[in-house]
Amino acid sequence: MVEIADKLLRAEQFRDRLNKALKDSGLSQSALARQTGVDRSTISQLLTDDGARLPNAHVVGACAAALGVSADWLLSLSDRPESAAELLALSIAMTEAPRALVDERIYEWHREAAGYKIRHVPATLPDMMKTREVLEWEYAPHLGRTADQAIGASEDRLSWMRQSGSDYEIALPMAELDCFAHGIGYYQGLPLEKRIAQLDHMEQLCTDLYPRLRVYLYDTRRLYSSPITIFGPLMCVFYAGSHYMAFRDRERVETFTGHFDHLIREADITARQMPGRVRALRAQISQDHPDQAETDKAP
Repeated sequence: MVEIADKLLRAEQFRDRLNKALKDSGLSQSALARQTGVDRSTISQLLTDDGARLPNAHVVGACAAALGVSADWLLSLSDRPESAAELLALSIAMTEAPRALVDERIYEWHREAAGYKIRHVPATLPDMMKTREVLEWEYAPHLGRTADQAIGASEDRLSWMRQSGSDYEIALPMAELDCFAHGIGYYQGLPLEKRIAQLDHMEQLCTDLYPRLRVYLYDTRRLYSSPITIFGPLMCVFYAGSHYMAFRDRERVETFTGHFDHLIREADITARQMPGRVRALRAQISQDHPDQAETDKAP
């Protein structure tokens, strides 16, 4: 009896979904019969028969293709009516990533995830933690828009973070902060005075905004991560230089959330230790280059 009831239920769900898909498509029964290659009487029977028999796989697949839905959805094996191709297109999206902070797409993603924890591995120092002087040095030479607009966008993002109800966790390579402090690699040519001011600013933010904002340092000799932002359970976004690659399917979001959480668990410097680490770097570079610091302060 249980097996019969189960078959009746599945047949009823199939009829309901087939009727809904047919109505949504705007096709007539005759048109569906022509597109599927079956008799109109067969289509009518599929739509109205209250028996427990389901059609064969060929008929189900043909109906799904003609109506633009998935066979799994018609058979109640999935709650998503989209076809596999449509689901793939929805779950993976590519969008341009201009070398600028004035990017409305980023704001849209942050607003969409308001209230969720946002996990972030930045490409350089986190933009919203940078001082105006560092942003001017970094972005002014190659911004299509003005540096002031970019700086305003960064400041707005920090202000929004304070009010959004979202927690932020940032995993930063230890070497990135060290390179910044010593002005080497990407940061070569950035004056010592500006680096010291940036370190002071970062220490203040890590102190004042804790625990809403938590920054961890991990060792890239043991761990690696591409630049990525994970917006709660909603999506994860990779920064690939010229484009962002965004994933919305739950399995990938969970996979990369686990990857990020591993960075946090294995971090050499925790969020509580971060202010002390920044102070130590500041003291070290000030002590190593006292004459240069004085030169940088000169007008």
